[in-house]
Amino acid sequence: MKVRKPIKFVLLFMLAVMSAGAAVAQTEWSAPDTAAINKFEDEGLQHSHIMEVLGYLTDVYGPRLTNSPNMREAAEYAVKTLGSWGLSNVREEPWGPFGRGWSNELFQANEVAPRHFPLIAYPKAWTPGTNGPVTAEAVYAKIEKDNDFKEYRGKLKGKFVLTAPMRAVDAHFDALGHRLTDQELADMAQPRPPLPPLDRAARDRFREQQQFNEKLLKFLTEEGAAAWLEPSPHDGGTITVQSGGSRDPKDPLVLPRVAVAIENYGRIFRTLEKNIPVTLQINIANKFYDDNLDSFNIVAEIPGTDKADQVVMLGAHFDSWDSATGATDNGAGSAVMMEAMRILKASNLKMRRTVRLALWTGEEEGLLGSRAYVSAHFGDRQTMQITPEHAKLSAYFNVDNGTGKIRGIYLQGNEDVRPIFEKWMEPFKSMGMTAISIRGTGGTDHISFDEVGLPGFQFIQDPIEYETRTHHTNMDVYERLQEADLKQMAVIVASFVYMTANAEQLLPRKPVPKH
Repeated sequence: MKVRKPIKFVLLFMLAVMSAGAAVAQTEWSAPDTAAINKFEDEGLQHSHIMEVLGYLTDVYGPRLTNSPNMREAAEYAVKTLGSWGLSNVREEPWGPFGRGWSNELFQANEVAPRHFPLIAYPKAWTPGTNGPVTAEAVYAKIEKDNDFKEYRGKLKGKFVLTAPMRAVDAHFDALGHRLTDQELADMAQPRPPLPPLDRAARDRFREQQQFNEKLLKFLTEEGAAAWLEPSPHDGGTITVQSGGSRDPKDPLVLPRVAVAIENYGRIFRTLEKNIPVTLQINIANKFYDDNLDSFNIVAEIPGTDKADQVVMLGAHFDSWDSATGATDNGAGSAVMMEAMRILKASNLKMRRTVRLALWTGEEEGLLGSRAYVSAHFGDRQTMQITPEHAKLSAYFNVDNGTGKIRGIYLQGNEDVRPIFEKWMEPFKSMGMTAISIRGTGGTDHISFDEVGLPGFQFIQDPIEYETRTHHTNMDVYERLQEADLKQMAVIVASFVYMTANAEQLLPRKPVPKH
C-alpha cells in the first residue's frame, strides 16, 4: 500500500498536467478581433455593393446555366468586378469536360381552342425547340406501365402529349416564408435522429420509375410527338424547371419538353376529360453550343503574409437553372462571397494566410466544378491520393441555401471545431447567429472538400421561401432577395474567414477517409 501512494500521486499529477494542456490548447484560439469585426460591420452594412452585384448577375445576365452564353458573360463581369476591387490572381480556372451549352432564345405557348389563354410554362434545359410555331392537338396518353405503350403506338405523332394524371392542389394555410424558431435551432443543435431502416422496396420502386421514365421519353421521341407537357410539382404559377435532355453531344436529341404550371395543366387535362378537343400553339427556339465542352471556376485571392503558403477558402456556386435568374440559388451565395472578399480587401487588414474565393460552375449537375477543383488541388475522392496542397488548407466556408440570414453553422461531424466556432460566434449572437449543429448537411460544394478529409462548412440559414417558392423555379428572381439578410451574411463570412486566416494553427480536421 505504501508503494501505491507515490504512483497515485504521479498519476494525479500527470492528469492535472494533461488537463492544463488541454485547457491551454483551447485558449490558443484567440477571441474574436472586435476592432476588425467593427470595421467589417461598417463596411458591409453601410457601404455594401451586394445588391449592385446581384442586380447584374440576375437582371442583366439572367440565368447562368453552365456553359451557356449567359454564364460566360456573367463570369466576365465577375472577373472584372473582383479585379476592380484590387483582388489578386483573378482568373477563370478551366475544368472539364462538362458538355454542351444550351439556351432558350424564344418561348411562346397558348391554348387556341376551345378558348384562347396563354400557358405559364418553360422549356426544359438541353431539349430541342419546335423549329417554328406548331399548332396541334393536345392528348392525354395514360402510359403507366410497359403494356400501355402498344395502345398509343402510332397515335401520338405531331401531338402535344400529357402523360401525368392530374393531382389535387391544396390551399396554402401557412405562410410560404419562414424564419427558424429558437426551438428549431435547438433541435438542429442535437445529433440527427437515427435513420429508419433502408426501405429496399421503396428504393427499388424509385429505380423502376426512373427506368420507366427513360423508356417513356424514348417512346415519345420515337413516336414523333410535338412536345411532352409535364406538370410542375409547385402551384400558384411557380414551376420547377430543370434538365430534360443530355448535355453530351454524342447522345441523340429527345423531343421538346415543357414544364407547365399545374393550374394550366389542370385546365387542359379537365377539358380533355370532357372529350372536348384542345388545340395548342407552341413555339420554342432553343440553341445548343458545342464549341467548348469544358467549363471553369472563377478564382480570386488576397495574399497572406507570414503564412501565405497556407490557404483559407470561401465559395458558392455561380451557376443556376434556366427558367428564372438564379437569384437565391445561388446568386445570393455568390454575391455574399464576393462581398466578403471586398470587405476584407477594403478594410485593409493584414491576414497571415492567403484567402481564396472560388465561384463554382456545374454545381447543379452534381458539384462538378468544386469536385474537379478539389481533385486537381487537394486529392481524388475515388483513390484518396492526396496532394501536397491538402496539408495547407485550413478550411472552406460555403453559402448555398438561399437569401436567409446566417443562424449558425454545421460542424459536418467535426466536433473539434466546436469550441473555436462557439468563441467566434459570440459577436454575432445579436445578429441571430446562435446555433452550432454537429450534423452534416449535403447537396452543396462543401461536400467536395469534406469527401477528402478537409474542413468544409456550410452555414445554417433562415429558409425564407427557398424550398416553398424559389429553389429551381421560375420565381427565383431579384424580388425574392432579402437585402438586410445578405449584408449580415457577408459580414459574418468575412469575420470567420479573417479569424481562420489569422489563427496560430490550421483548423482541426477529421481523419482522411479511407479509400
